[in-house]
Amino acid sequence: MTRRSFVAGTGISALSASRTLGSNDRIGVAILGCGRRNLLGQVLEFRQQANAEVRAVCDIWRRHREKAAEQVRATAGNAPEEVHSYDDLLVREDIDALVIGTPDHQHCTQLIDAVRAGKDVYVEKPLAIDLRELKRAYDTVKASDRVVQMGTQVRSYASSVAARAFVQSGGLGDIFKIEQSRNSYRPYWYRYAERKVEQRDTDWRRFLMHRKPRPWDAQQYAGWFGYRDFSHGPHSNLGVHFFDLVHFITGAGPPSRAVTMAGGFRWNHDGFDVPDSVETTLEYPKEGFLVRYCSTFGVRGNSYLKFFGSRGEMDATRWGDRFLISGSTVEDDDRIRDGETIPEAESVPHMLNFLECVRSREVPSAPIEAGYNHSIAALLADESFVRRSRVAYDEKQRRIREG
Repeated sequence: MTRRSFVAGTGISALSASRTLGSNDRIGVAILGCGRRNLLGQVLEFRQQANAEVRAVCDIWRRHREKAAEQVRATAGNAPEEVHSYDDLLVREDIDALVIGTPDHQHCTQLIDAVRAGKDVYVEKPLAIDLRELKRAYDTVKASDRVVQMGTQVRSYASSVAARAFVQSGGLGDIFKIEQSRNSYRPYWYRYAERKVEQRDTDWRRFLMHRKPRPWDAQQYAGWFGYRDFSHGPHSNLGVHFFDLVHFITGAGPPSRAVTMAGGFRWNHDGFDVPDSVETTLEYPKEGFLVRYCSTFGVRGNSYLKFFGSRGEMDATRWGDRFLISGSTVEDDDRIRDGETIPEAESVPHMLNFLECVRSREVPSAPIEAGYNHSIAALLADESFVRRSRVAYDEKQRRIREG
């Protein structure tokens, strides 16, 4: 079966979706995009607990594909099939779930194809860098019975789960401002661009997917994070973890308006075209607070993440540790008292939660709604930067307009 005949609506979706996993059935997993954020390592870590097996590793870059296969053999003892084209995964009945860790511009297309093929999907963030693709992906998932988990794993940390319970029980009072400043000396895309890749070892056409054809460019391939065709910059990448954490802890939906200033002020050379400095403010009028996100490359320091409420503030800078709270900066009688802490909470690791939901058919911790909302936040921020004006999101019509 070709991808063309699959997308046209043949019977493969019903065939794959008809399989029901019993408590003893092993979950067949395929990794799509083997070089990003150790997603394969996470599946292997929880393979026994979830009774899962990595049966295929798919990557157009031969080096990544071979390295991933060797990692599976060394860790789990089985030899996964090495696959060049993800189309070949869609028709395999022994693959129950895809873990997608490909470049940002490919996420929606691959998610849609996988869901239509009856696969459950773990997909990296951001879900989308294009509004039309976002709406198609969201609608496709909602019309299916597939389990889809967004790769915003910070919401699954015990510290985040505890903070959510604390905030939603009124622990911070009325929240009116949340902000993150996340800075580094050198942009992260430089580190990726330094990887050495030969055209003969990969598939340039498949990498571009639906982007405009162009001659082979090793820097664009290896350092795609630094190009707007493939990723919009810090606000659509690093900032997504922050946006999703805001939504998770507060229970907020997508923002309504955004104002962004951004540009290449320190690292505005070497051919990259994403901004190295971003300052964006998002408005959540339903919830009654503003959200500010700032990234500056060129300086190490002044990085923090804080929630401000009528009872005090919550410092979430260190994601892996229990968040700190203080009432020393407010004067209200009901402020947070000295020595007060956020009660601890239990959590399930993000990838394990996904694998467990593949079997139980329960809603995972970061469902498609989470991906839609974090993408709207990032898209609003980016549209304001591109248009050089304030923009608004019309939730009913699902469109971005001047605002």
